[in-house]
Amino acid sequence: MHVVSISSLKGGVGKTSVTLGLASAALAAGIPTLVIDLDPHADASTGLGVRANGKQPIGQMLKNARRARLQDQVVASAWQSKAAEKKSRTRIPVLDVAVGDAYTGIYDRPDLRTRDLRRLTQILSRTSGYQLVLIDCPPSLNGLTRMAWSASDQLLLVAEPSLFSVAGTERTQRALDLFRREFAPSLGPVKVVANRVRKDSAEHTFRLGEMRQMFGDSMVKPEIPEHPEWQQIQGAAYSVHHWPSKATGPMLNQFDALLKEIMSTAGSSNS
Repeated sequence: MHVVSISSLKGGVGKTSVTLGLASAALAAGIPTLVIDLDPHADASTGLGVRANGKQPIGQMLKNARRARLQDQVVASAWQSKAAEKKSRTRIPVLDVAVGDAYTGIYDRPDLRTRDLRRLTQILSRTSGYQLVLIDCPPSLNGLTRMAWSASDQLLLVAEPSLFSVAGTERTQRALDLFRREFAPSLGPVKVVANRVRKDSAEHTFRLGEMRQMFGDSMVKPEIPEHPEWQQIQGAAYSVHHWPSKATGPMLNQFDALLKEIMSTAGSSNS
Protein backbone atom coordinates (compact mmCIF):
# COMPACT_ATOMS: atom_id res chain seq x y z
CA MET A 1 0.00 0.00 0.00
CA HIS A 2 1.61 3.25 -1.18
CA VAL A 3 0.50 6.36 0.74
CA VAL A 4 0.85 9.75 -0.98
CA SER A 5 0.05 13.14 0.56
CA ILE A 6 -0.96 15.91 -1.83
CA SER A 7 -0.07 19.23 -0.19
CA SER A 8 0.37 22.94 -0.74
CA LEU A 9 1.08 25.86 1.53
CA LYS A 10 -1.01 28.25 -0.55
CA GLY A 11 -4.72 27.69 -1.11
CA GLY A 12 -6.33 27.92 -4.53
CA VAL A 13 -3.55 26.22 -6.52
CA GLY A 14 -5.63 23.15 -7.42
CA LYS A 15 -4.35 20.71 -4.80
CA THR A 16 -7.73 18.95 -4.59
CA SER A 17 -8.02 18.98 -8.38
CA VAL A 18 -4.72 17.09 -8.64
CA THR A 19 -5.93 14.62 -6.00
CA LEU A 20 -9.12 14.01 -7.98
CA GLY A 21 -7.24 13.74 -11.27
CA LEU A 22 -4.96 11.07 -9.79
CA ALA A 23 -7.97 9.25 -8.31
CA SER A 24 -9.61 9.30 -11.73
CA ALA A 25 -6.49 7.90 -13.39
CA ALA A 26 -6.23 5.17 -10.75
CA LEU A 27 -9.88 4.22 -11.23
CA ALA A 28 -9.40 4.03 -15.00
CA ALA A 29 -6.31 1.87 -14.49
CA GLY A 30 -8.13 -0.48 -12.11
CA ILE A 31 -5.82 0.30 -9.17
CA PRO A 32 -7.64 -0.24 -5.83
CA THR A 33 -7.47 3.23 -4.31
CA LEU A 34 -8.53 5.02 -1.12
CA VAL A 35 -8.88 8.81 -0.93
CA ILE A 36 -8.60 10.29 2.58
CA ASP A 37 -10.11 13.77 2.72
CA LEU A 38 -8.22 15.53 5.54
CA ASP A 39 -9.21 19.04 4.47
CA PRO A 40 -11.97 20.32 6.81
CA HIS A 41 -13.66 21.91 3.77
CA ALA A 42 -14.14 18.35 2.40
CA ASP A 43 -13.93 19.42 -1.25
CA ALA A 44 -12.49 16.07 -2.34
CA SER A 45 -15.50 14.29 -0.83
CA THR A 46 -17.81 16.62 -2.73
CA GLY A 47 -15.92 16.06 -5.97
CA LEU A 48 -16.11 12.28 -5.50
CA GLY A 49 -19.87 12.53 -4.95
CA VAL A 50 -19.97 11.10 -1.43
CA ARG A 51 -21.53 11.84 1.94
CA ALA A 52 -21.01 10.01 5.22
CA ASN A 53 -24.55 8.51 5.17
CA GLY A 54 -24.23 6.94 8.60
CA LYS A 55 -20.53 6.13 8.32
CA GLN A 56 -17.93 7.83 10.50
CA PRO A 57 -16.14 10.67 8.71
CA ILE A 58 -12.38 10.84 9.03
CA GLY A 59 -12.48 13.34 11.91
CA GLN A 60 -14.37 10.90 14.13
CA MET A 61 -12.01 8.09 13.13
CA LEU A 62 -9.02 10.21 14.13
CA LYS A 63 -10.64 10.91 17.49
CA ASN A 64 -10.94 7.16 18.09
CA ALA A 65 -7.70 6.20 16.35
CA ARG A 66 -6.94 3.26 18.65
CA ARG A 67 -10.23 1.50 17.85
CA ALA A 68 -11.29 2.92 14.47
CA ARG A 69 -11.58 0.45 11.59
CA LEU A 70 -11.28 2.59 8.51
CA GLN A 71 -12.46 -0.10 6.10
CA ASP A 72 -15.78 -0.36 7.96
CA GLN A 73 -16.38 3.39 7.58
CA VAL A 74 -15.28 4.22 4.02
CA VAL A 75 -17.83 5.12 1.35
CA ALA A 76 -17.64 3.96 -2.27
CA SER A 77 -17.19 6.93 -4.58
CA ALA A 78 -20.01 7.84 -6.94
CA TRP A 79 -17.48 7.45 -9.75
CA GLN A 80 -17.32 3.67 -9.41
CA SER A 81 -20.72 2.87 -10.89
CA LYS A 82 -20.09 5.33 -13.72
CA ALA A 83 -16.79 3.62 -14.46
CA ALA A 84 -18.49 0.22 -14.49
CA GLU A 85 -21.14 1.47 -16.94
CA LYS A 86 -18.51 3.03 -19.19
CA LYS A 87 -16.38 -0.09 -19.30
CA SER A 88 -19.27 -2.56 -19.18
CA ARG A 89 -17.43 -4.35 -16.41
CA THR A 90 -18.99 -6.91 -14.13
CA ARG A 91 -16.26 -6.25 -11.56
CA ILE A 92 -16.47 -2.67 -10.32
CA PRO A 93 -13.06 -1.05 -9.77
CA VAL A 94 -12.38 0.14 -6.20
CA LEU A 95 -12.26 3.83 -5.34
CA ASP A 96 -13.23 4.35 -1.69
CA VAL A 97 -13.35 7.57 0.32
CA ALA A 98 -12.71 8.36 3.98
CA VAL A 99 -15.17 11.25 4.00
CA GLY A 100 -13.99 14.68 5.10
CA ASP A 101 -15.70 16.80 7.73
CA ALA A 102 -15.24 20.02 9.65
CA TYR A 103 -14.50 18.08 12.85
CA THR A 104 -10.97 17.39 11.61
CA GLY A 105 -10.28 21.08 12.24
CA ILE A 106 -9.68 20.37 15.94
CA TYR A 107 -6.38 18.74 14.89
CA ASP A 108 -5.33 21.52 12.52
CA ARG A 109 -3.21 23.30 15.12
CA PRO A 110 0.47 24.27 15.05
CA ASP A 111 1.04 22.78 18.52
CA LEU A 112 -0.26 19.25 17.86
CA ARG A 113 1.47 16.74 20.14
CA THR A 114 3.74 14.05 18.73
CA ARG A 115 1.38 11.26 19.78
CA ASP A 116 -1.46 13.00 17.94
CA LEU A 117 0.66 13.16 14.79
CA ARG A 118 0.56 9.33 14.78
CA ARG A 119 -3.24 9.02 14.74
CA LEU A 120 -3.58 8.53 10.98
CA THR A 121 -0.57 6.21 10.95
CA GLN A 122 -2.32 4.08 13.58
CA ILE A 123 -5.47 3.83 11.50
CA LEU A 124 -3.65 2.98 8.29
CA SER A 125 -1.60 0.28 10.04
CA ARG A 126 -4.84 -1.71 10.34
CA THR A 127 -5.94 -1.04 6.77
CA SER A 128 -5.37 -3.33 3.79
CA GLY A 129 -6.71 -4.08 0.33
CA TYR A 130 -5.65 -0.84 -1.34
CA GLN A 131 -2.71 -0.42 -3.66
CA LEU A 132 -2.76 3.38 -3.45
CA VAL A 133 -3.85 5.84 -0.76
CA LEU A 134 -4.19 9.53 -1.68
CA ILE A 135 -4.43 12.04 1.19
CA ASP A 136 -5.85 15.45 0.34
CA CYS A 137 -4.27 17.80 2.90
CA PRO A 138 -5.44 21.25 4.02
CA PRO A 139 -3.56 24.23 2.51
CA SER A 140 -1.51 24.79 5.66
CA LEU A 141 1.45 23.40 7.60
CA ASN A 142 -0.53 22.78 10.78
CA GLY A 143 -1.38 19.52 12.52
CA LEU A 144 -3.46 17.78 9.85
CA THR A 145 -0.84 18.19 7.14
CA ARG A 146 1.93 16.99 9.45
CA MET A 147 -0.28 14.08 10.51
CA ALA A 148 -0.60 13.12 6.83
CA TRP A 149 3.15 13.48 6.25
CA SER A 150 3.82 11.18 9.21
CA ALA A 151 1.69 8.48 7.58
CA SER A 152 3.00 8.90 4.02
CA ASP A 153 5.53 7.15 1.83
CA GLN A 154 5.69 10.03 -0.64
CA LEU A 155 4.71 13.71 -0.84
CA LEU A 156 3.44 15.62 -3.85
CA LEU A 157 3.58 19.41 -3.57
CA VAL A 158 1.23 21.26 -5.92
CA ALA A 159 2.16 24.71 -7.20
CA GLU A 160 0.93 27.12 -9.82
CA PRO A 161 3.59 28.89 -11.92
CA SER A 162 3.04 32.18 -10.07
CA LEU A 163 5.23 34.19 -7.70
CA PHE A 164 3.34 33.53 -4.46
CA SER A 165 2.75 29.84 -5.17
CA VAL A 166 6.40 29.18 -6.05
CA ALA A 167 7.56 31.02 -2.92
CA GLY A 168 5.07 29.05 -0.83
CA THR A 169 6.33 25.76 -2.25
CA GLU A 170 9.90 26.68 -1.40
CA ARG A 171 8.83 27.42 2.19
CA THR A 172 7.00 24.10 2.30
CA GLN A 173 10.14 22.25 1.25
CA ARG A 174 12.14 23.95 4.00
CA ALA A 175 9.47 23.00 6.54
CA LEU A 176 9.56 19.45 5.22
CA ASP A 177 13.30 19.21 5.77
CA LEU A 178 12.84 20.16 9.42
CA PHE A 179 9.87 17.83 9.82
CA ARG A 180 11.74 14.91 8.27
CA ARG A 181 14.70 15.32 10.63
CA GLU A 182 12.53 15.55 13.74
CA PHE A 183 9.57 13.26 13.06
CA ALA A 184 9.91 11.22 9.85
CA PRO A 185 13.51 10.29 8.92
CA SER A 186 12.24 7.46 6.68
CA LEU A 187 9.89 9.67 4.66
CA GLY A 188 10.23 8.97 0.94
CA PRO A 189 10.62 11.32 -2.03
CA VAL A 190 9.11 14.80 -2.20
CA LYS A 191 8.03 15.87 -5.67
CA VAL A 192 6.66 19.13 -7.07
CA VAL A 193 4.00 19.25 -9.78
CA ALA A 194 3.14 22.44 -11.68
CA ASN A 195 -0.63 22.79 -12.04
CA ARG A 196 -2.92 25.03 -14.12
CA VAL A 197 -0.15 25.80 -16.57
CA ARG A 198 -0.98 28.13 -19.46
CA LYS A 199 1.44 27.60 -22.32
CA ASP A 200 0.52 30.96 -23.89
CA SER A 201 1.42 32.91 -20.74
CA ALA A 202 4.82 34.60 -20.64
CA GLU A 203 4.55 34.80 -16.83
CA HIS A 204 3.92 31.05 -16.58
CA THR A 205 6.82 30.29 -18.90
CA PHE A 206 9.13 32.44 -16.77
CA ARG A 207 7.92 30.92 -13.48
CA LEU A 208 8.23 27.37 -14.83
CA GLY A 209 11.87 28.05 -15.65
CA GLU A 210 12.31 29.45 -12.15
CA MET A 211 10.69 26.34 -10.64
CA ARG A 212 12.91 23.96 -12.62
CA GLN A 213 15.99 25.84 -11.46
CA MET A 214 14.77 26.01 -7.87
CA PHE A 215 13.46 22.46 -7.43
CA GLY A 216 15.66 20.58 -9.89
CA ASP A 217 15.00 16.84 -10.00
CA SER A 218 12.10 17.25 -7.58
CA MET A 219 10.02 18.71 -10.43
CA VAL A 220 7.94 16.02 -12.09
CA LYS A 221 6.64 15.77 -15.58
CA PRO A 222 4.08 16.13 -16.85
CA GLU A 223 2.93 19.60 -15.91
CA ILE A 224 -0.86 19.79 -15.63
CA PRO A 225 -2.37 22.31 -18.05
CA GLU A 226 -5.28 24.60 -17.29
CA HIS A 227 -8.45 23.25 -18.92
CA PRO A 228 -11.70 25.17 -19.57
CA GLU A 229 -13.92 22.16 -18.70
CA TRP A 230 -12.27 21.29 -15.40
CA GLN A 231 -14.64 23.32 -13.20
CA GLN A 232 -17.66 21.84 -14.95
CA ILE A 233 -16.33 18.32 -14.48
CA GLN A 234 -15.78 18.86 -10.77
CA GLY A 235 -19.13 20.58 -10.36
CA ALA A 236 -20.83 17.50 -11.79
CA ALA A 237 -18.85 15.23 -9.40
CA TYR A 238 -17.51 13.31 -12.39
CA SER A 239 -14.32 11.40 -13.07
CA VAL A 240 -12.37 13.29 -15.72
CA HIS A 241 -11.58 9.95 -17.43
CA HIS A 242 -15.29 9.35 -17.97
CA TRP A 243 -16.32 12.88 -18.90
CA PRO A 244 -18.08 12.74 -22.29
CA SER A 245 -15.82 15.14 -24.16
CA LYS A 246 -12.87 14.44 -26.41
CA ALA A 247 -11.42 17.82 -25.48
CA THR A 248 -10.18 16.39 -22.16
CA GLY A 249 -7.93 13.84 -23.90
CA PRO A 250 -4.64 15.72 -23.33
CA MET A 251 -5.48 16.22 -19.65
CA LEU A 252 -6.18 12.50 -19.23
CA ASN A 253 -2.75 11.73 -20.63
CA GLN A 254 -1.15 14.13 -18.14
CA PHE A 255 -2.84 12.54 -15.13
CA ASP A 256 -2.10 9.02 -16.41
CA ALA A 257 1.58 9.96 -16.72
CA LEU A 258 1.62 11.55 -13.26
CA LEU A 259 0.06 8.40 -11.78
CA LYS A 260 2.65 6.27 -13.56
CA GLU A 261 5.40 8.41 -12.04
CA ILE A 262 3.96 7.93 -8.55
CA MET A 263 3.46 4.18 -8.95
CA SER A 264 6.99 3.75 -10.30
CA THR A 265 8.24 5.37 -7.10
CA ALA A 266 6.09 2.94 -5.13
CA GLY A 267 7.68 0.03 -6.96
CA SER A 268 11.23 1.23 -6.32
CA SER A 269 10.58 1.92 -2.64
CA ASN A 270 9.14 -1.59 -2.17
CA SER A 271 11.98 -3.36 -3.95
